[in-house]
Amino acid sequence: MALDQVNVDDWEIDENGRPQPPEDKEMSFIDHLEELRWHVMRSLIAIALCGVVLFVFREWYFRHILFGTNYDDFPSYQFFCSLSNWLGVGDALCMSGPNVPIQATEFGEQFITAVKMSFVGGFVMAFPYVFHQIWSFVRPGLYKEEQSATRGMIFICSLLFFIGVSFGYFVIAPFGTNFLMGFEVGGAVNQPKMGSLISYMVMFTLPAALIFQLPVLIHFLAGFGLVTADSMRKYRKHSFIGILILASVLTPPDVVTQILIALPLYVLYEISVFVAKRAEKKYQASLE
Repeated sequence: MALDQVNVDDWEIDENGRPQPPEDKEMSFIDHLEELRWHVMRSLIAIALCGVVLFVFREWYFRHILFGTNYDDFPSYQFFCSLSNWLGVGDALCMSGPNVPIQATEFGEQFITAVKMSFVGGFVMAFPYVFHQIWSFVRPGLYKEEQSATRGMIFICSLLFFIGVSFGYFVIAPFGTNFLMGFEVGGAVNQPKMGSLISYMVMFTLPAALIFQLPVLIHFLAGFGLVTADSMRKYRKHSFIGILILASVLTPPDVVTQILIALPLYVLYEISVFVAKRAEKKYQASLE
C-alpha cells in the first residue's frame, strides 16, 4: 500500500474539463487528518439526514420495523408457514407474533429511544454513502494494481451488508423473538420493555450484516497470501460444525429451523472459498 494520498480537492482541470492530480505532490499528516475530517463530516451529515426522516415517520418505523416481529402481520410469519407446508413438514415453521404490550418504564425513555434508533436506522440507510466516504479516503493510498483489484468494492460491500441485514431481520429475528417470548420459567409473564426488545432486534440484524462481509474479508486475506482456498477446503468440516453451533445459538432448539439458518451461512462460506481461489491466483501472479 502506498503511503501517500492525494487530496482530490487540489486536482487541476485540464483543457478537456477533466480533473488531473497534481504532479509529485504528497499530503502531510495534517492534510490527511483534514481530509479524514471532511469524509467523517459528510458521513455524519448523511446519517443525520436519514435519521431525521425516520424520526419524522417514527410511528411507522417503530410499529412495522423495530416492533414488527411482535405482530401477526410480520411478512416472515406467513412466508415460513407457506414454506413449511410446501416442504411437507406440517406446521413446524408456522409462527405468529407474540402480540404482547411493549412497555416504557423510564422517564423520557420513548423520546430518547426514538432519537437513538432513528440514527441507528439512519446509519443502515446511509451505509452505501458512508462506505463510499471511507473508501474514498483509503483508495488513493493503494497502488494502481490494488485499485484495479478492488473495483466495485462499494457496490459489493453495500449489497452484502443489506443482504445480511435482511437475513437477520426476516429470518433470524422472527425465530429469535418467538423462542425468547415463548420461553417461561416459574410462571413469570413476558412483558418486554421497548429498550430490551429493540436491543435484541439490533443483535439479530447488525451482526448478520457483518457476517455477510466474509467474502470481502477473505478476498483481502487471500490477496495478501494469508488465506488460501486449499486451507479453507481442508477445514470445511470444522467450519460447518462452527456454522451449526452458531445457528443453534441464534435459533430455538428446532432442527428444521437450525438447518434453515445454517444453510445460507454455509453457502456464504463456499462463496468465500471461490473468492479466495480467484484472489490467490492474482496474488501468485503478482509474485512472478
